[in-house]
Amino acid sequence: MTAWNSARRLAAVAGAIAIGSGVACKKVEHASGELSRNWVPVQQSEYLGVPASAVHAAVIKRLQASAPAPVTHDQWRHVQRLYAKFSDNLLWLDGKGVHQPRVSALLNALAGADSDALKLDNYPLAGLDSALTIVDKGKPTADELANADVLLSSAYAAYGENMLSGQLDPSQLAQAWHISTQDEKIDSALTLTLRDDDFAAGLVRMRPADPAYDSLRVALERYKAIVAHGGWPTVPDGRALKRGDRESPARLAALRSRLSIEGYLADSTTTPLTDSTAQQSGAARGSGSVFDRQLAAAVADFQAHHGIVVDSALGSETLTAMNVPADYRLAQIAANLERSRWLPHDMGSRYIVVNVPQFYLHAYDGGQKVLDMKVIVGQEYQDKATPVFSDSMEYVIFRPYWNVTPTIAAQEIFPKLADDPGYLDANDMEIYDDHGQRAVRQRPGPKNALGLVKFMFPNDYNIYLHDTPNHELFSKDVRAFSHGCIRVEHPDQLAQWVLGWSADRVDAAMHGADNHEVDLPHKIPVYIVYLTAYADDAGFAFGNDLYDRDSKLIEEMQSAAAPSPETLRAQQELRRMAGGQS
Repeated sequence: MTAWNSARRLAAVAGAIAIGSGVACKKVEHASGELSRNWVPVQQSEYLGVPASAVHAAVIKRLQASAPAPVTHDQWRHVQRLYAKFSDNLLWLDGKGVHQPRVSALLNALAGADSDALKLDNYPLAGLDSALTIVDKGKPTADELANADVLLSSAYAAYGENMLSGQLDPSQLAQAWHISTQDEKIDSALTLTLRDDDFAAGLVRMRPADPAYDSLRVALERYKAIVAHGGWPTVPDGRALKRGDRESPARLAALRSRLSIEGYLADSTTTPLTDSTAQQSGAARGSGSVFDRQLAAAVADFQAHHGIVVDSALGSETLTAMNVPADYRLAQIAANLERSRWLPHDMGSRYIVVNVPQFYLHAYDGGQKVLDMKVIVGQEYQDKATPVFSDSMEYVIFRPYWNVTPTIAAQEIFPKLADDPGYLDANDMEIYDDHGQRAVRQRPGPKNALGLVKFMFPNDYNIYLHDTPNHELFSKDVRAFSHGCIRVEHPDQLAQWVLGWSADRVDAAMHGADNHEVDLPHKIPVYIVYLTAYADDAGFAFGNDLYDRDSKLIEEMQSAAAPSPETLRAQQELRRMAGGQS
C-alpha cells in the first residue's frame, strides 16, 4: 500500500486550527507562527458614488428581510450577527467594487468546496453571480451594493458553518450521533476568520485541522479519479478460491484488474491509478489460471483494509466487498468527511478517540498520537450497538465489581441460574439488594468480565472502557462481541497514561485492593466515533459498517462526492468571477 502511505504523508503536512472566542485580541499564537487579526471594514464617505449613509441604511434593510435561498434560518442568523459585530457596514465591497482579494479568496474557496465533499447547491451562487455582475458594471444603487455584500456574507457564513459543523443533521440520518458540534462557537469563528489579515489562509483554517481529515480529502480525490476513469471491473461470481487453486483466466484477469486499480497488487504502484490504461494493464497480467501467491497476498491486503477477516482467500464476503461500485466507495469517503465535521474542532490537548468500525482506540497528547490499541465493541444488533457520544473520563476503578445490568441479568444470568443452581458460584457472582431490587454482580478477580480495571466517563449510555479476561478475542480481525461497553487491549498502558503512574504502580493496583477508585489528575475527553473510512498506520481503509449507519448518509452525500454538470459549471463560473478580482 505504498500509494496510500504516500497520500498519508502528504496529508500529514496540514496545519492545526485554533479557534478562540471574542475579537478583542489582534494577534494570536498559531502552530505555524503568529496570526494577525487587524482587518476592519474600509470606512468611506461613498461607495462607487453612493453615499455611505445610504449604503448603511440599505444593509440594515436587507438584513431585516428574508434570507436569500438556499441559506437556512440558522445561517441567516449568523450573517446578521456578523454584520452587528461590524456596525452593519459593508464587509466585502469598497470603492473598487467587487475587485477585492477577499472576494476572490471566498469565491475560490467556494469553487473548491467539492474537495471537502461540500454541496455547492447549498450556497446562493446564482444570486451572487448576478449581484456581483450588477455591481461590476458600475453605477449600482445602495440596495444593489447591500445585496451583493450580504450575498457574499451569506455564502461565507454557510461555508463556514458547513466546515465547522457539517452540512447535514445527523439526527435525521439514523446515525445515533450524540456529540455536540458546539454551534455556539460558529459566530466567533466567522468573526475571527474575517478579521484575519490573511483571509485566504483563515478560510483554510476553518477546515478540521486533523491529519485524518486530510487523509480523507486525499482519498476523495483519488477515488474521484478512479470513478472518472470508469471505476473497476466486477469480479465474476464463482467458487471460493484459496492460494494454489486453478480458475478461469478471465475471472482471474478481472480480479487482478480490480485489485490493481485500487492499489493492492504488489506492482500496482508503478502505474498511477489515474492512468486510463490501468484496467488494460491489469488484464494483461491476468493471463494465468492459478490463484497464485501474488494474488493471495493482494486479497489479504484488500481484506485488511475493508474490515474483513484476513484469510487470503476469495470468499463470498470478500467478493461482495470487491464488487461494491467505485462511486459508492467515493460517496462513503464523502460521508465520513461529513462525519468528521460533526466532531468538535477543539477536542482538547489530551483526549481519547475510539473508532468503533476500526476497532481501535487512539490517545492524543499535545496534538500527537501517543497510544494505539485494539478494542472490542458492541455487537451488531440494536440493543448491543455502541453509540456515538463524548464525555470526560473522571476516574479509574481497579479490581472492580461488575454490576450486571437488569436487562442482562433478566435475559442471560437468571435463565442460566434456573438451569444450573451452581452457575453463580462457578462464575464468582452473587445476588445483592440494589435499592430494593434483586440484582447480580460479579466479584473482583480473574474471572470478572471487566478484568482488573475499568475507566469511567459517566454518561447516559452506561458505556465505559475496561479490561477483559478474554484477551484471545483481540486476535480477531472483526471485534464486535460486547454488550456495548468497550474492552481495551492494553488496560495497563491506558491506566499509566490517564493517571500518570509508573507501570509498577499500575500493576500493584491491578493486583491490590478490590474496587479501588482513583480520580484522574485532570479529566480527559473521550470521543466514541463511527467512521467507516479512515487512515491507519498501514494506509487507508474502509471499516465494517457494523450498525448499517452508512446507507442513508451515503445517499445524501452522493451528489457532493460526484458533482453534477450543473455543479461543475457553477465551479467554473466561481473561478471566472474570482479571476476577475485583484
